[in-house]
Amino acid sequence: MFGRVRDAGLLVRFPSPPRQAVETSMEITEEAGLTAPRGQELRLGWFAEEGTSVAQGAPIARARDDEDFALVAPMPAKVARVRLQPGKRLAEVVLFAEPGADRHRFSIKKASKREEDALRRLLLNAGLWTGFRRRPFGRTPERSERPAAIFVMAVDSRPFAADPITALAGREEAFDRGLDALATLTDGSIFLCQSAGKALAERSAGQGRVQKIVAGRRHPQGMPGYWIHQRFPAGLDAAVWDCHAEDVAAIGELLADGFVPETRLVRISGEALKKERLVRTQPGADLRGLTQSVVLAGPHRLLSGSPLDGVEARWLGVRDRQVTVRRHNPPGPERHWFADALMRRAYPKPMIPTAALSQAFGASLPSAAFVRALTSGDSEVAVNLGVLSLLEEDVALADYVLSDKGRLPRLLRGMLDELEKELAK
Repeated sequence: MFGRVRDAGLLVRFPSPPRQAVETSMEITEEAGLTAPRGQELRLGWFAEEGTSVAQGAPIARARDDEDFALVAPMPAKVARVRLQPGKRLAEVVLFAEPGADRHRFSIKKASKREEDALRRLLLNAGLWTGFRRRPFGRTPERSERPAAIFVMAVDSRPFAADPITALAGREEAFDRGLDALATLTDGSIFLCQSAGKALAERSAGQGRVQKIVAGRRHPQGMPGYWIHQRFPAGLDAAVWDCHAEDVAAIGELLADGFVPETRLVRISGEALKKERLVRTQPGADLRGLTQSVVLAGPHRLLSGSPLDGVEARWLGVRDRQVTVRRHNPPGPERHWFADALMRRAYPKPMIPTAALSQAFGASLPSAAFVRALTSGDSEVAVNLGVLSLLEEDVALADYVLSDKGRLPRLLRGMLDELEKELAK
């Protein structure tokens, strides 16, 4: 089943400036904004007062239901604004850079000795716990959860994605140390997904429980949902986590010196740019600051994420490592109400099974049956076909192939939310 899997998927092309040798530059924006992980609420029990100066890596907000769960300052900064929604739900924390200020250092003595409780507390306090994402449902895992397996993504097949291998250059020891930490959090296997070539981890890394998966270049082979569905399907009683390889290296660096890494590797692309950029920037970076020197004149849209699954935003998302700059397409002339009524369909447009639709799921599941289950709301069939292993990003390519303009991701999220509510009853 897995011998020919590298041929599966599609090569998706979007307009962007001609690709040249892109050098990596350091870009710390003057402003940054911290938000909750996409699609998730975060209720705060404590947050720093506006006007407070904070060191890079210092906690600036804590969750109401777990005081160890912290958001940390992405740079030496002053807290400019804390915007909350009803119920103290976080909307954003805005910070202004204060160059030359200190970095916060965490105590790592117990966590370095593989004491699991101490390690979990450290990762929560240092703001690195949000790098983990559980399936089913796509939430940040509870602090006490032990996943059945963890998938580490050292490959990303989305259009214009930054190569995780580049992000790991010179950080090999930290990456191995981070894999050891992951092995402390689970009794199961750690699946390391990477492109063909040299092994990224030592044989002893991850307490000897690392299994290598070689992914091809076609999308969605660089997506965790694709591999989780094939190698270790998530279930209601078997949670599976995924995380980015750079976040694993960040854990290793934290355990070595007590400091939270200051930057992550981010690729900036899109048809509204003069040239692409590859930058090391802080979490929550200001997308306007990252793009102002390379954007073309005229209206445009800033997406945190890829052209397939990015969302319009001001700040770099919690787990995002791409920025896409699209031309702004103004709305067309308003139709007369009678013409609009004639054009409106009583039912969704028909779904025609094609080879492209099958390849949009990497030929890993019966695509037509799965899409029908989503559109009809048949959760029983969808669960049998693997919906618990998937998230919105995993159906974005199929949505693009069907020209559904975000319909499949919305249907998937609605179904997962309903299943989660039923489970909680």
